[in-house]
Amino acid sequence: MSNIKLQNCPVCNETHFQTYLQLKDFSISKEDFTLMECKGCGFIFTDNFPDENSITPYYKSEDYISHSDTQKGLVNRIYHIVRAVMLQKKAQMVETMSAKRKGSLLDIGTGLAYFPQLMQSRGWQVEGIEQDADARQAAAQRFDFVVNDTPALLEMKGRNFDVVTMWHVLEHVHQLDSYMQTIKENLADDGLFVVAIPNPGSPDAEHYKQFWAAYDVPRHLWHWKPEVFKKFALKHGFEVVATKPMPMDAFYVSMLSEKYKRSSLSFVKGVFWGKMTWWKSLNQPEKSSSVIYFMTKL
Repeated sequence: MSNIKLQNCPVCNETHFQTYLQLKDFSISKEDFTLMECKGCGFIFTDNFPDENSITPYYKSEDYISHSDTQKGLVNRIYHIVRAVMLQKKAQMVETMSAKRKGSLLDIGTGLAYFPQLMQSRGWQVEGIEQDADARQAAAQRFDFVVNDTPALLEMKGRNFDVVTMWHVLEHVHQLDSYMQTIKENLADDGLFVVAIPNPGSPDAEHYKQFWAAYDVPRHLWHWKPEVFKKFALKHGFEVVATKPMPMDAFYVSMLSEKYKRSSLSFVKGVFWGKMTWWKSLNQPEKSSSVIYFMTKL
């Protein structure tokens, strides 16, 4: 197994870091990991994370719901209910923010292809990218939808997609610079780039600290607070034109965090902290447990 230890910050190129948090992979390996914070810009990242050839085992579990689709346990059953609601909201947001009812869309990290299948049913021309071979096969069997492996993304040239989406994917990407450059080159000049990522500056993250489920180490390599993500976007030639909350994420993440804490009354406590975060993000989307960033090319 090979691991990667960063020497330079991916946002500001600073070389000086400090320990941000010590935590554990609660869901699969039970290994300990460290989060580091850049002293220059405040970017947070997982230290000494597995490289692309070594990280696959950390996804191979029935409990990793975005690939397994498991309904085992109360929290995962709730996830399925929330996903059904959020899929419709995602589609509506994409069409509203892009000012298009139909067009070409590239979904990166498409998982089991629920979102691209929905957009296709609404009249969009959709392509999907997914690294996990089992998820690609499951998407093909479930929806008869062809999903390409990640090399197809990095080989794209001049495609001019109207919309590119990454729903809880960018935090997993090893090749940040290559992905961002490829997306910019293949997004139409008036196109929309949509990224949803967990927010380590949210009230639930601050409350749960090392138990916050959305750190999800080592699968999540990068952890952006909103002000840092905007700097990262600018570095790669994108401007954040709007942010929106993912309101249901706080409930799911809080319940899972309570499970990791082995709390009594974990469901009740999770709902309480989910509601607290949801309430605080109503008029401040950048307080949301997960933030959706809508970007255009500079």
